[in-house]
Amino acid sequence: MTLSTTKLRSSTLSALALGAGIALMTAGCSAQTSGDGTSSAPTSDAGPVAGGTLVYASGDAEPTCLDPHVGGNYPQALISTQYLESLVSKNTAGEIIPWLATTWTEDADGLGWEFALRDDVTFTDGTPFDAAAVAANIAHLKDPNTASSTGYLAVGKVKEVVAVDDHTVRLELSTPDSALLDSLSQPWVAIESPTALKRSQEENCASPVGTGPFIVDTWVKQDKVALVQNKDYNSPPADAGHTGAALIDRIEWRFIPDSASRYAALQAGQVDVIDNAQPDTIAAAADKNGIAELNAPRPGAANRIELNSSKAPFDDVKVREAFIRAAIVNDGINSLFFGTAERSYSLLSSVEALGLSTPEYFDTDLAQANNLLDAAGWAEHDADGYRVKGGERLSLTFPVSTNQSIPAEQSLFQQIQATVKAAGFEVVLEPMDLSSWYGALAAHEYNLVSAPYTKVGPDVLRILYHSASITPAPSGYFANLAQVNDPEVDALLDEASQVTDPAKRAELYENAQRLVLSQFYVLPLYDQQNHYLHSTAVQGLRAMPTVSTPTFYDVWLDR
Repeated sequence: MTLSTTKLRSSTLSALALGAGIALMTAGCSAQTSGDGTSSAPTSDAGPVAGGTLVYASGDAEPTCLDPHVGGNYPQALISTQYLESLVSKNTAGEIIPWLATTWTEDADGLGWEFALRDDVTFTDGTPFDAAAVAANIAHLKDPNTASSTGYLAVGKVKEVVAVDDHTVRLELSTPDSALLDSLSQPWVAIESPTALKRSQEENCASPVGTGPFIVDTWVKQDKVALVQNKDYNSPPADAGHTGAALIDRIEWRFIPDSASRYAALQAGQVDVIDNAQPDTIAAAADKNGIAELNAPRPGAANRIELNSSKAPFDDVKVREAFIRAAIVNDGINSLFFGTAERSYSLLSSVEALGLSTPEYFDTDLAQANNLLDAAGWAEHDADGYRVKGGERLSLTFPVSTNQSIPAEQSLFQQIQATVKAAGFEVVLEPMDLSSWYGALAAHEYNLVSAPYTKVGPDVLRILYHSASITPAPSGYFANLAQVNDPEVDALLDEASQVTDPAKRAELYENAQRLVLSQFYVLPLYDQQNHYLHSTAVQGLRAMPTVSTPTFYDVWLDR
């Protein structure tokens, strides 16, 4: 078991000067990888140059709305990072740093936070950024008509927003929230023009208005979004590499679902950056001159399979444990991921310092799985070798989002399907598009599910395993897909979300994680993967230390 604590974050951190470039190396070196959120591409001795169009190809599902307040999934975070900004950000050390807010203070009782705001920032539609804008954004997130999920949950404890003056805003909370600054750093809670928010949702989804370095120009659905430089930009986060406008003129954000086609386009020079690179592709690219990798695992939860405990057969802990003991995971990760992913035994990403790793709960033991199923009353087998009880086969429905699970992960699910059959489980894999997948979850038509969830900090545990999260957010999505309904877990997560003492908070989160893991609600797999491959002509690329989305503000093109 490994467990560490994070220190309290200062509310008045000074800006970090990183410089406009990175260490000079010889151009044309072979690709390298980096796991610290920065690109290891070789740099040119020509120095940063302005201008040009960068082409990005995404394999994630095309958003149905470019406003991350609506819904709140990772594809929205990827693109909105380029045109929306948050009150605060994080640096690579995990410290909260200034962005649109310059300083902040917390009341002694934890029920109020006051933020001093920048007084020199304007939205790209000409609306001033001020306390009223912050209030309008919180109201938008909390409005059921917005149909938010991630953002709605992030600001759930904010009961009132008070504009103290034009550039001071106060958030009044219903209960203390130790995760508030983490939540406010996320792109799903980014600040949009209050003038633009008054438009219809359809209009705002098509062209959200922020204060960021780029502006949404056009969106050709099922093809691409064009983003253009905000020439008046002046509000980078404290760890940015330069000041003033972005260095490139334009971003063409294409949607190319097929992974082979994305990589071929990168090799051909038709695109500059791709996401969702396949493990075999990443391994092959390591030997290619002119291609580099940015490896930026996401924070929050690990990739995992969740077992729906609200209905048979997983309402019986013996059956849940039997499934997990029968599943062979490591062989699949080793053979399918080419060293790009490591097995996780934690609910939390390795990015999260408070993650608890418990490999002892996940030893494969087919004999034990069989004994557990016998004890649970699944003692008979049908002609196909599957367990039966009362005439019902031990069959598990597993809807799989083909937009969110890369082919290697889908192959891993197939291997798990094959290995648990030895214990008598039938797993029915149901590949489906993202919309159908959300529909299956909303209708509770699943026994197993793998659902990525990204949130800064360990408070993601409250979102995923508190019984309150069984109730859907306004978007209709509920995050507690394992349907954990345990008063002891609830109490631990409630207290952890309120205490500020780091040692006490770490102890509470450790105890909550151990309870969830020991009751076999979850089969952890590996970190949520973010592997970006890019041309070495792309200089200055980094991932935001918040939710590991790429930022192109400091990027310049060496060509």
